[in-house]
Amino acid sequence: MNMVLANVTCVALDGRALLIEGAPGTGKSSLALALIDAGAQLIGDDGVTLVAEGDHLIASPPPRIAGLIEVRGVGLVTLPTTSAPVALAIALDEKAPRLPDELATAQWCGISVPRLLLYPDPASLPLRARWALHQHGTPGIARA
Repeated sequence: MNMVLANVTCVALDGRALLIEGAPGTGKSSLALALIDAGAQLIGDDGVTLVAEGDHLIASPPPRIAGLIEVRGVGLVTLPTTSAPVALAIALDEKAPRLPDELATAQWCGISVPRLLLYPDPASLPLRARWALHQHGTPGIARA
């Protein structure tokens, strides 16, 4: 079953997808742009297609907005895209705990994915997102 999620941005880092959730205006696209500037690849901005492949959840660009990302104050920009297995979902939330007690999970298409709340501080958020993926993300899978 394919699923398109709105208000979710997604990038791939080292072959693993990082889903970025949050209310409008919390900085999902800005975080994605910062990660892309540091070598990540766009999967989808304000929408992503998810599909179960075996035990893995695969994130792909949604067809109608594939390659488009909003750069606030600039407009829509077109970037190359990729697909990747989802390794971690982060939710940008001002109520995120300083130190998580335990890692939560989210489920899409019957697949559970680790989920972590992060405070949306623009200065350190890209570094914290990378560390979150490194520390809490599931391992990548070999894809053809």
